[in-house]
Amino acid sequence: MKYSPLHNFISGELVPETVSVMEVISPSDGTVLSTVPLSNYEAVNKAVKAAEKAFPVWSAIPVKERAQIFYKYKTLLEKNIDNLSFLVHEENGKTLSEARAEIEKSIEVTEYACAMPQIISGEVLEVSRGVECRLEHFPLGVVASITPFNFPNMVPNWTIPNALVLGNTMLLKPSEQVPLSANRIADLLKEAGLPDGVFNVVHGAREVVEAICDHPGIKAVSFVGSTHVAKIVYKRATSNLKRALTLGGAKNHLFVLPDANVQMTASNVAASMSGCAGQRCMAVSAMVAVGPVDNIINQLVVEAKKIIPGQNLGAVISRSAQERIEKYITEAVNEGAVLLLDGRNCKVIGKENGFYVGPTILDHVKPEMKIAKEEVFGPVLAIIRSDNLENALKIQQSSPYGNAASVFTQSGGIAKYVMENASAGMIGVNIGVPVPREPFSFGGWNESKFGVCDITGKSSIEFWTKLKKTTVKWNPESKTNWMS
Repeated sequence: MKYSPLHNFISGELVPETVSVMEVISPSDGTVLSTVPLSNYEAVNKAVKAAEKAFPVWSAIPVKERAQIFYKYKTLLEKNIDNLSFLVHEENGKTLSEARAEIEKSIEVTEYACAMPQIISGEVLEVSRGVECRLEHFPLGVVASITPFNFPNMVPNWTIPNALVLGNTMLLKPSEQVPLSANRIADLLKEAGLPDGVFNVVHGAREVVEAICDHPGIKAVSFVGSTHVAKIVYKRATSNLKRALTLGGAKNHLFVLPDANVQMTASNVAASMSGCAGQRCMAVSAMVAVGPVDNIINQLVVEAKKIIPGQNLGAVISRSAQERIEKYITEAVNEGAVLLLDGRNCKVIGKENGFYVGPTILDHVKPEMKIAKEEVFGPVLAIIRSDNLENALKIQQSSPYGNAASVFTQSGGIAKYVMENASAGMIGVNIGVPVPREPFSFGGWNESKFGVCDITGKSSIEFWTKLKKTTVKWNPESKTNWMS
């Protein structure tokens, strides 16, 4: 075991729990990295009590001073980017370059949080002679963030900087499959000067999630994961009268038109379907070929063959994930899909115990096939043929998901038509992964998102705070009106 056994991080210190533990396995080679506790309600309660105790003092600190701690945290992320990247690589299996890009995004969202003093400076308006109205943002109290395995550092940092700079205190429940980065984040926040109890980590699985949804001391819950679980968390949290914003899965469609630039389209689509081993909710998993685009598909196969497992393609998270992905491929072939590139039964020399699936491209997939409708979450691309753009859009619009959609074309009119009609919250034009940069927030539509506002960007302010409206009158007036 490479690392010491993990413990919960509560009120600034590691707190061992007398519960069962789970091994943390490196997807790259199958080695045991550490063990993680499978905590229960009592651990959640401890963390909530610590966060409640810290809240009055933390929320009373001026926002500019709270932001100064995150300037230091940002500097520590930059200083430690190499070891943070390696940790993500080890516990998640993605390549080192992908892991580094993840930390760079964490730095970006932290930088945005540092600007909160300017962004939430409040509004004041003289609404009538001698009468002034003021609007201010106030923190909610103790909030919780439940994060997935695919981005061990970035997704926690989607929530931590904004929520804490805005004056809340937090409980983080990371995926039990990738718990190492969460404790390292806690270490860096403590080093940056964050007071004890403001940020806490509770490890575990379903029991911890249920405890977070049920605990009366938690005011808001964010979740990122599968749509199935996102629905459960949203219903359970809101039934307990909490704010909730839960981000689910995706089946992102990418439209390729005959006029698209061949090389740019092929390389972008290959990168989009295989980046992070396809384990990201922004990956393209369904390409809709509109009209005669065989030349682009042929080049796509050429580009995909350059993606080599164990070199520029990382592992999938577990043996069960590998088996599930390969099952999707096999079922699609049995249903009549044409296999242009097969990534099954993949072995990496020297890492034979790792969990790898090579890039896979299936052509002539029918819209009714399972692989065309469900989230595979692997480096697998299903190509669906369509004679025209209207029918192509109907295929996308029929999906229950709505995270992202992209179009590759040189026609501004076609691009605008897709932008206006695709049923998705994030749209790309000649971009395979249309993730918005700060201050624009991340968030999909339909069954890719449950709740209002966002957990990142400017719209996250509305989720992590409550508004106080104050009306003040000091000067006597000769006349009275309805405000008197």
